[in-house]
Amino acid sequence: MTKALKTHIKGYVDIPDEKLEQYCNAFHLQKIKKKDFLLREGDVCGFEGFVVNGCFKVSHTDHNGAEQILYFGIENWWLSDIDSFITGIPSKLNIQAIEDSEILLISKQDKERFYLEIPEIERLMRLKFQRSIIALQRRIIDNLSKSSDERYLDFLKEYPEIAHRLTNIQIGAYLGVTPEFISRIRRKIVSKT
Repeated sequence: MTKALKTHIKGYVDIPDEKLEQYCNAFHLQKIKKKDFLLREGDVCGFEGFVVNGCFKVSHTDHNGAEQILYFGIENWWLSDIDSFITGIPSKLNIQAIEDSEILLISKQDKERFYLEIPEIERLMRLKFQRSIIALQRRIIDNLSKSSDERYLDFLKEYPEIAHRLTNIQIGAYLGVTPEFISRIRRKIVSKT
């Protein structure tokens, strides 16, 4: 099960096989059924996870009960509530499986230990965090400056491997639009082809 994780890591950093094996052995596989939660709002997030297969949504429920999806996680993506993971405060997020899924999890204690013992792991995570911040910054700019139509088309172009796995409700919750809007724009796209 750690083959995908090893391949992923080697795509970012040059790490000796012995150290890579040591790091990957600290992960444990968890199978999550569709609709089950990996993390619930109010719990402290004590893990980082690498998605082996399946699809997750990372979301927040606002004071009106509306779900707002921050991001999705599919194969070869990392999942966590980084705020709760680092600070130890209760999470404001839910991480839920959209499909039957498998994820490799590592504890905060093991992660911190490997940062000290294996510099390549700290470099890997620095590179991953930088990419995450870039994606977040771009998403904020897009949400502030682009129309709903543009954001939807960008989502399809940027994440074609995710879009077909999601419902209109899920895509709408990610883009901040109604499911009906997603239906309308999909019909408009189909009529143009």
